[in-house]
Order: sequence, then structure tokens, then C-alpha cells
Amino acid sequence: MARRRLAIVPAHVEQKILFLRGERVMLDADLAALYAVETRSLVRAVKRNLARFPEDFMFQLTPEEVANLRSQTGISSSSHGGRRYRPYVFTEHGVTMLAAVLQSLRAVQVSIEVVRAFVRLRAMLAGNTELARKLTALEKRYDAQFKVVFDAIRELMAPSPKARRRIGFSP
Repeated sequence: MARRRLAIVPAHVEQKILFLRGERVMLDADLAALYAVETRSLVRAVKRNLARFPEDFMFQLTPEEVANLRSQTGISSSSHGGRRYRPYVFTEHGVTMLAAVLQSLRAVQVSIEVVRAFVRLRAMLAGNTELARKLTALEKRYDAQFKVVFDAIRELMAPSPKARRRIGFSP
């Protein structure tokens, strides 16, 4: 089945990054769609080059992680004609290695954009840490005068407890 070539949209790439096992990762199916190859072709290429993908580059999800993702993102179930194996996920380094394994211009372009998305996320998190440090310094200086304001700012900075990914097509 031939896939249609899609433009690489940075915001679309960032939406595909998940946080699992303390790592920012991307699903094999999402990467396959970006690389314009079938998921099974991507996995087959990776398996032929397993020495290039240590566990800090790629790992396979546990059944519990698959069930959790299925409920959050709507990945297909094998009982409904979908995936028959547990998905693989790739870290930033694994995505970079995929470009070497797939050996296409598209793979190189996608890898560059995915790495940029990981870097943007890291910069956002670092900016949030810097903001928290500055807020603590201000809080020490002004003590109880602005406690309500500082508490409100900290509440806004805290990650939402249920960060859910959108399901469906992106515009």
C-alpha cells in the first residue's frame, strides 16, 4: 500500500512525542507515517540493524503500557484488525539512527525535524525551570505580601494532571 507524501509540519511532529518511562519517545507507527513507509517496513529495517538500537534508543512497550496508550490515544487493537504486536518506541537518538537505517532523503528530512521538535520541548522545559528559580527568588524577597500571587503563578506552572493527546485528524 503506497502512502501519500505528507509535508513535515513541526507542530504535528511535537504532538506525536510521548513521555514514557521517563523518556520522550515516538511510536513506530507515528514515525512510519512521517517517513512515508509502512510500520512493518520500518520495524523490519530496525530488526535487521538491531545493533544500532540499544535500549536507550528504542524499546518495545509492555502490555500494560499498550493498554494505557490504547485508552489514551486510540491505537488499534488486534481484536479489531489492528496491530498484532506491541509497538516499539524510539527516543531522540533512536529517531536519528532511523535516518541511517532507512537511507532516504525523506528519512533525513524527517529526522532533522523530529530532533528539532525534541530540542524545542527541552528548551520549553528548561525555560520553565528558569522561571521557577526566578519565582523562588522573588518569593524570598517579598515574603507574605504577594503569597497569593506566587501561589497562583506556581499553580499555572504546574503540569496539568491529565494531559491527554487529541484523538483524530489534525487540521
